[in-house]
Amino acid sequence: MESLQIRTLGCSKNTVDTEHVLAALQPYYEIVPEDVRDGRTDVVLINTCGFIGDAKEESIEAILEAVSQKSEGLIGRLFVFGCLSQRYPVELPESIPEVDGWFGARDFNPMLKALGVKNSYSEFACDSQRLLTTPPHYAYLKISEGCDRRCSYCAIPHIRGAHKSVPIGTLVAEAETLARSGVRELIVIAQDTTYYGLDLYHHRALARLLEKLCAIDGIEWIRIHYSYPESFPEDVLELMAREKKICPYMDIPLQHISDKVLSNMHRHSTGDEIRALIGKFCSKVPGIVLRTTLIVGHPGEGEEEFGQLLDFVREARFERLGAFIYSEEEGTWGAEHLEDSVPSEVKAARLDALMTLQAEISLSFNKSRVGTRERVIVDSFTDGTLVCRSRLESPDVDGEILVRPEGNVDPWSFVGEMIDVEITGADEYDLIARML
Repeated sequence: MESLQIRTLGCSKNTVDTEHVLAALQPYYEIVPEDVRDGRTDVVLINTCGFIGDAKEESIEAILEAVSQKSEGLIGRLFVFGCLSQRYPVELPESIPEVDGWFGARDFNPMLKALGVKNSYSEFACDSQRLLTTPPHYAYLKISEGCDRRCSYCAIPHIRGAHKSVPIGTLVAEAETLARSGVRELIVIAQDTTYYGLDLYHHRALARLLEKLCAIDGIEWIRIHYSYPESFPEDVLELMAREKKICPYMDIPLQHISDKVLSNMHRHSTGDEIRALIGKFCSKVPGIVLRTTLIVGHPGEGEEEFGQLLDFVREARFERLGAFIYSEEEGTWGAEHLEDSVPSEVKAARLDALMTLQAEISLSFNKSRVGTRERVIVDSFTDGTLVCRSRLESPDVDGEILVRPEGNVDPWSFVGEMIDVEITGADEYDLIARML
């Protein structure tokens, strides 16, 4: 049996695609874990990201690294799929002919056929079979594909197509399968989770889906990512307030606060509407942790608009915040109609100022938790430390809670389990705790 490895770049939505592909290929190939690079691998697939400049560069570097390994005889055949190859279907094969096959973001059947798999998957992302690449106690649940938004800076609708919700019954069946395999935490993801259901049910159905997921035995935590602020379904907040399985955590990319910049971005919320929505989150779900992402250096962002953004961050005091420098992406409305007028050195300085401010806010929030008791899930054990998270931390994007096991215990027995700890220390991103 030939060996096969998938190397995944980009977001957690790509991770789910990889897991579906691996499940389809497992009967035909010996699967090599992604972090293994020793020896020869017969087939390597690279699942690429093509969202912004840095992501495209990372994907191309990964492809070229694999091409080099192929020339050394460490890789037999090399295939590339995902967002980057979807976005550049002509340019990439011409530039990198050493790759044996290029496939788009949803070209699963042609790729499976090229790999000798006879099964057909017309709705591949809806299939409940997955081979998890995350730790076995948590998994991402992708509830829709594509996006109907037309934000001026974003190429995702061009790459992934229009929004398409996965039926509730299909998602519940997939979640039940994950629960039976040992998954305890579901992280609900999509390009826009709050848009879920409009195409299938003609209303926003995220709350209805979450209620069904909460009823699944074995699932203990449910976390929501990638929500859009416009027309946010308030029944989701009402459900979060009363359903303990849903973590008091919301990932809601806001991008900016200046009305001028928001208009240039083709975002359909004003600064006042965003502030009002944050107020609803905090009043309806006391103690909620908000994670957002912001863009600096977008066309139209002068010193005044950037000052408004800094003031907003000081005011809102987001517990979690990431930021990106505006990248002009071909094919987007912004690239065609707006001048990328903010100098790169100014963009970099603004990003540094924003993240310096956020580090102070994050440190203050973390220090406020010292002395509290938390229920945490243990993700891993490394360098003598249990790496944990509470309901207020999401994997990969947030800080961690680090615990030194005490006494004569087997630390590996805690991995995947929930334990009680007391927070004893804090820095800008991580917390220190002791077991209770």
